[in-house]
Parts: sequence; C-alpha cells; structure tokens
Amino acid sequence: MYSTKIDKKWQKKWEDTHIYKFDENNIKNKLYVLEMFSYPSGSRLHAGHWFNYAPVDSWARLKRMQGYNVFQPMGFDSFGLPAENYAIKTGIHPSDSTEKNIATMEKQLRSMGAMFNWENEVITCHPDYYKWNQWLFLQLYKHGLAYRKNAPVNWCPSCKTVLANEQVQDGFCERCGTEVTKKDLTQWFFKITDYAEELLQYLDKLDWPEKTKAMQRHWIGKSTGSNVTFKVVDSDIEFSVFTTRVDTLFGVTYVVLSPENKLVDKLTKEQYKDAVEKYKDAAKKQSEIERQSITREKTGVFSGSYAINPINGRKVPIWIGDYVLNTYGTGAVMAVPAHDERDFDFATKYKLPIERVIEGGDSLPYVQYGKIINSGEFNGLTTKEGKKAITEKLESMGLGSGKVNYRLRDWLVSRQRYWGTPIPVVYCEKCGVVPIPEDQLPVKLPYNVEFSPDGKSPLLKSEEFMNTTCPHCGGPAKREADTLDTFVCSSWYYLRYVDNKNSEKPFDKEKIDKMLPVDMYVGGPEHACMHLLYARFITKALRDMGFIDFDEPFSSLRHQGIILGPDGQKMSKSKGNTISPDDCIEEYGADVFRMYLMFGFDYAEGGAWNEDGIKSMGKFVDRIERTIDQIKDTIKDPENNKTSMDDAEKELNYVRNFSIKSVSEDTNKFQFNTSIARIMEFTNAISKYLKVENKNVKFLQDTILDFIKILSPFAPHFSEEQWESLGQHYSIFNEKWPEFDPKALVKDTIEIAIQVNGKIRSKINISSDLSEDDIKEKSLAEENVKSAIGDKSIKKIIVVKGRLVNIVAK
Repeated sequence: MYSTKIDKKWQKKWEDTHIYKFDENNIKNKLYVLEMFSYPSGSRLHAGHWFNYAPVDSWARLKRMQGYNVFQPMGFDSFGLPAENYAIKTGIHPSDSTEKNIATMEKQLRSMGAMFNWENEVITCHPDYYKWNQWLFLQLYKHGLAYRKNAPVNWCPSCKTVLANEQVQDGFCERCGTEVTKKDLTQWFFKITDYAEELLQYLDKLDWPEKTKAMQRHWIGKSTGSNVTFKVVDSDIEFSVFTTRVDTLFGVTYVVLSPENKLVDKLTKEQYKDAVEKYKDAAKKQSEIERQSITREKTGVFSGSYAINPINGRKVPIWIGDYVLNTYGTGAVMAVPAHDERDFDFATKYKLPIERVIEGGDSLPYVQYGKIINSGEFNGLTTKEGKKAITEKLESMGLGSGKVNYRLRDWLVSRQRYWGTPIPVVYCEKCGVVPIPEDQLPVKLPYNVEFSPDGKSPLLKSEEFMNTTCPHCGGPAKREADTLDTFVCSSWYYLRYVDNKNSEKPFDKEKIDKMLPVDMYVGGPEHACMHLLYARFITKALRDMGFIDFDEPFSSLRHQGIILGPDGQKMSKSKGNTISPDDCIEEYGADVFRMYLMFGFDYAEGGAWNEDGIKSMGKFVDRIERTIDQIKDTIKDPENNKTSMDDAEKELNYVRNFSIKSVSEDTNKFQFNTSIARIMEFTNAISKYLKVENKNVKFLQDTILDFIKILSPFAPHFSEEQWESLGQHYSIFNEKWPEFDPKALVKDTIEIAIQVNGKIRSKINISSDLSEDDIKEKSLAEENVKSAIGDKSIKKIIVVKGRLVNIVAK
C-alpha cells in the first residue's frame, strides 16, 4: 500500500546515491530547468508552491528519461519587505525569522521528491550572494547604467518606502494595497531605458506566452512620432512636445504642461500663482493611474503665458493640466481638441478654440486618419504624407525632428528599508560620490539596527554602519543608507546557480556560456513587467560589459495558474481556506498530491481545490497497485505462456502505444491533466486484458514495464517501488523513455456507424482494409439496418472511410 514510508525510502536512496546530481562533463545534452524561487515570508509552503514546482519536476523527469542531463536548482529569494514587516510586528529579527523559515521550507521541498540540485542552492540574504549584488551595482555604475538623481517617486505610506512604477498597481502598492503618493527624493536608478528597443525587438525570438510578450510590449510602449519645439512669447524659454500626430499641428489651439514640469513656476504669471500652487498640491495626492483615466473629468489652470505654434506662428495659451504626466514624453503636450478626446473634453470645459484640420466624419472629435485641411501648403496630403512633410519642414526651421519615444522608465532601485542589500557607495565631502572598491565587498548589513519604519532608511540609525572612511582620500565619509530593490537579487540569480560556490567572482564565464540561457523557466504571470523585464535587462547589460555571450536569460517560459481555496477564493489564512501540503502528504502521500494537482487543474489556469478530487486520485493509485499485483500473479502462472498476438493483445498494444505517444506530446506541452487521463485509459485497458483467459506473458511484462515508465514522472516514489517489486534494476529514472510504434496505431479492425436516413441504426467492426463494396454489403446485412429500411427502396449508400455508412432509403 502506497504511503509516506515509500516516499521517505526513495528520497533517502535518491539522496544517498546522488542520482540527480548534474553531470558537468555532459553539457552537450544539458537541460537547464528553473522554477521561480520562493520567498520565505511565511513559515510553510502552500499548495501554490507545489503547483509551480511539482508538475515542472514531472516534465523534467520525462526529459531526463529522454536522455537530457537535467540541471534543476533551487534557492530562496530571502530579502524584502515581508520579512521586515513581520519583524516589525513580532520583534523577531528578519535574519532569524528568515533562516528559520528557509529551514522549514527546505524540508518541505525535499518531501516533494523533486530532482532539485540542492548542492547549487542560493540564498539571497547571505553575504556570499549579496556581495555580488553589490558587484553588479558597481559594474552598472562604472558603465553609466547606474545613476543618482532627485525625482518625484512613488511612495507607499504604509511600507514607508519608494516603489518602482512596476510595483504600483492601479495606483496602489502591489505589496500591501495602500494608495501610493508622490514624493521628491534623491534615488538610485538603473538605466533600463538604454535597452528599450532591444528589449522590444528580441521578444519575437522568445518561446514565451503571447500574453506576457504583449504585456512587455505595452509596458515598453514604443511610439514613433515627432518632437515639436514651442517658444514662449516674450521670453527666451522654449519647450518640446512629443506627438504621434504631427499632421494635426495646425489644429493646436493650446498647450498643456504637467503640474510637475519644472517650467511651470517660470511660466506662471503673478496673478495666477495661487491657483497654480493649489492645483500642483492637489495633483501630488493623485496616482498616475487616476490621472490617466479616460472617464475622469479633465481639470486644469491657466498659467498666464503663451507659446508660439512653430508651423503657423499662432499664439496659443499655456495651461497646466494633471492629465499630462511628467514621466511620459516631455511632460508637455500640444492640444488638438478637434482630433483628440481628452483635448476635446478639456477645451469644451474651458471654452478653448476647436479647429478641424483632418477631413472626415460629421462630429468631433474625429480621431481617425484622413486628408489634411486648413493647414496651408499641406492641404490635401494624407496623414502619412503630412507627418513626413511637416516633420521635414520643422527640421528645416530648427524647430522639430522625428523621434521615437518609449513609455518605459528607468528602474528605480533605492529602498528606504533595512532588509536588503546595502548599496556600495559612500559620500565624501571632498570626493563626492565614491563607489566601494570591489576588493572591499561585501558591505555587510549590520545585525543590530532599529528597523521600525519612520519614512527614513533604518540604516541611518546605525552610526557604526553609517560612519566610515572615504576609499579615495581616507577622510570621513557616510555610507549610502538605502538598500537595493530586492528585484536586483532575482535579476541575475539564474547565473549564480551554475557557479554558486565561486568566491572569486559572481560566476565563471566559460561555465555560464555553456549552461545559459535557461531552457525552461516557469513561474507566475504577475512578474511579466517586473522580474522578467529586469532579468532581460541585466542579461543584456552583462553581455555588453563582456561577462557573458548570450542575449536572453530564458529561452522558453511557461506560467502556472493559481490554486484557489475550496470556496473559489484566493487562499489566505484570514479566510481560513488554505490547503496544507503537509497534511495532504501525510494522508495520501506525495505522489497522490502531485498527481491530483496535475490532473485536477489545467496548468496554465489553476482552479478551486476539491477534496473529493484528491480522494479519487488516492483510489486510482491504489487501483494501479492492485493491477500490478494481479499482473505479478499472472506472470507466475505457467499456463499463461501464449506467444502469438490475437485481437485482445492488439487492442492493448494500440492503447499502450497511443498512451506513450500522447503522454510524451502532452507533457511536453505542459498539458499534464490530459497526460494523466491517458494513463487512466491505459490502466483500464490493462484491467480489461487481465480478464482474458489465455494471456501473452512476455507481451504483458513488456506492457506493464512501459506503463510504469510513463507513470514514473507523475508518481516518482510509487513508480520506483513498483519497478523494484517487479525485479527491475535501480532506478527507473535511469531507464530510457519508451518510444511508440506507429504501426501499432494502425488498427486491423475499426468500428463504424451505420446510419439510415441520418439516424444511427447499428455499429459494426470491420477490417480496416475492407473494400467499399464489402463495407456496403456487411452494412446491409445488419438486422437493425434491414428493419430500418423495411419496404423502402435504397436510393444511395454513402461510405465515409473509417467512420460511417449512410444509407438513404425512400
């Protein structure tokens, strides 16, 4: 009877024999399989972790049996807010709680029975890992890809830290759900925008879900258009706007600056200053998502200044409007209310001129393309022709040029929190910003720090940490008090796994270039515009700095769905709907739990937990064991020694080969539920064959061995046990994956339906090579068919080869 004893038996043997140890000398057939590593914020794994890891391990096991040398490491993304917030709540130091949680989760992950290469483990909060985070920062700084500037940033009042744009969801902190505000701070950024075009173009080369690639394309947000320069009346000030519709330039009746634009204070006339200041204050309290909402009423204030439309010399008013964002384009827009919905609403509200310059449609705004009108020398041109001609005109005047713009913004990496990688920089009154020399890394995170949040970096409270000497001049200096965004840890961890014990450098280039990119990467779709984008950027930056020779970190990517509670809601302790893997394993065993997850849910979709489902899977595994026991008895019986293959053997052989083919193909496509469905059909076919009186023992032996082989990736412990019970050599995972015989899938006999006037009256089994005339003859000989025809005369007999016969009788 399958139980946790069998799990423990085989887990110990696998560990003692080092069966899954990666063979570094067999790189030719390497297969780098990686699941996004877990965060030890809670004390235990949940069903979602299992749903991520176990099915992928089953896929990797199949690949191993197909001859691949599988590398499947595991580690812990162990810096970050959850551990620090838990420490603030409980008083337990984040280092202590994290280490305890890692130990618990390691034990749970081992109980899964996966092929994880634990000897390659990485734990990001350990100095031997984050030392290389700091090294990475220094390389980016050295190559102009890390810089510091004062900028308005997203601020979470609850977490009391800065958030990158990607960490704000619909105006709220993606971590705690608090509404995000704006704050001006001097922060460190990584220059991901230098790679915007390559990040966009290389998406086409990746075997990734189309939805994920579409999300990255949208986030990068490439726009091809023109920069147009507006000069301010009675001033030497000028500013640019970016537009994708320069063909409408003659229709500009006003321009709008964002409230954060640095020119606002310079351009606002004295009598408008109070109104503008109040408006700026109100804008700070709103999220960018709110300000961009299509349904939100557009608001603004007049600055008192005017600009000159460069194409026609017309004087247009300069307004301040919060629907313009300083983080996009130039923080200024040209307003063409006749051909833009936002501009139209704004102009209608404030009674500003609306002038049509594109022909078409009976009503305004008209936002489609068309022929240009009311635009002087450009009248009659199409939108496409007009864009080119007007841009060339502006270029000749020195007042514009063609421009490609991106929505992507540089990666803000500073965090005003304790539990993270210290940024390896000091500030010296004499030398300014000074990076820490590489031979002085790591800058260790001090243990004794008061980390209760107060809106400032907790490390500021540690004089021992903050006060240091300048590496250049030896004078007094202050350390950087912010820590790095924890997404830096996961932006390159896939590289460290390969060479995790290297103390001289983050990784050996020769090893990395042989092992990377990752062949199959699996994790949640929520990381599409954060981790996955950052990892791609860091890979490209390291390539350009000469540390690696490949372009992308993950060749193939798959996402797993979410396992919901039995109530259909997302699992959470507060709702009391969580499912404990430990409890399930204790009751049913690891393989039953694994097989239920793979059979009960579409891997990409997930779904709600069903207790009856796992019970049924437990019964199915018991049935397999009883079937194998019956086969053992059958094989021992000397009367079962038939060697020829009759119809019963041919039918089972068909199912056997069809199962091998289908399980191979479906598992490769991560369609685990249909793979297990085929195994269930195979089980039924074996059970049916066992009822036959005279059996072909050799055929039955070969069949059950193939059956256990294709079952083994999905039930590894149970399959090892059954393999051993049949007297086979250790281990089944050293066996070759079975190949199907195409000839066995061509049936000697087939079942066809016989219709009379469109209604099925009978079904018969016929030889697959029977002629059409013989098929007609056999069909007409069926008693049910004769009765259905009766006295009617046969007008037509239609034979659809291999499927049906339709008799038309009137």
